[in-house]
Amino acid sequence: MAPFTLAHLSDPHLPPLPAPRFSELMNKRALGYLNWSRNRHKYHRREVLDALIADLKAQTPDHIAVTGDLVNLALKAEFAPAARWLQDIGNPARVTAIPGNHDAYVRATSHCFGEIFAEYVRGDAETENAGFPSLRRRGPLALISLSSAVPTPPLVATGTLGRDQLDALTGLLDRLSAEPTFRVLLVHHPMRSDSHLKRLTDAADLLGILRRHGVQLILHGHDHVHSTIWIDGPDGKIPAIGVPSASALPHGRHPAAAYNLFAVAREDNGWRCEQIMRGMNEKLEMVELGRARLM
Repeated sequence: MAPFTLAHLSDPHLPPLPAPRFSELMNKRALGYLNWSRNRHKYHRREVLDALIADLKAQTPDHIAVTGDLVNLALKAEFAPAARWLQDIGNPARVTAIPGNHDAYVRATSHCFGEIFAEYVRGDAETENAGFPSLRRRGPLALISLSSAVPTPPLVATGTLGRDQLDALTGLLDRLSAEPTFRVLLVHHPMRSDSHLKRLTDAADLLGILRRHGVQLILHGHDHVHSTIWIDGPDGKIPAIGVPSASALPHGRHPAAAYNLFAVAREDNGWRCEQIMRGMNEKLEMVELGRARLM
């Protein structure tokens, strides 16, 4: 049987940014808008994002995961263009999306992602809301979505899952443990961070749950870099993999836009998973950047 292919991209920070009203800048957004106007608009480019999506579609993945930060300042005017962009990538049956910290940038619009992208978030068995964690089964995969997106003060980009979500995750993983599924955990913030102001505040609790219950693969964004760390699971190490921003030109320590493909198949009594990295080279052409056998 052919491998099931999952594509993963993150942090498109969909450009261009619509012009905000003055009243919308009377909060944390003021600094964010200043940063966008001075810096971020130079390297988050729509033509880069469009090239990446065209390349991704050409690979014909079976499913696509988008791990947050679709918008920039969570302006109301940002969400409709982001919804059209996501619909162009694929319908909710073929695409799963979760929020990032920029999608919940301020409290006033922190509800918008869950409402507007509900069909891309909602689990297979959920009919009334798009709560977290959610579970979607696609081929051999069990896609488990978490939300670490919470409004934070200026200059802070932390994420938090919260006790209710962590307890629900424990129960979900316990139920899945008896099934022959390849469990993929989607979360915006990484398991570990060098920055106190950008970390997942309850990462230790999440790592404890994964140490006891386990998944096969963790996918995240937020850092805008290629990243692979291995965390402890009940049956060995679990790869936790991040990707650069899907719209970025190279700048500073941040590489150009990239995404990952994961080819998953049963092998004997276990799983085979190969990671294929695709992204922009120095000529801003989409190419294969490398491959890795994860298991």
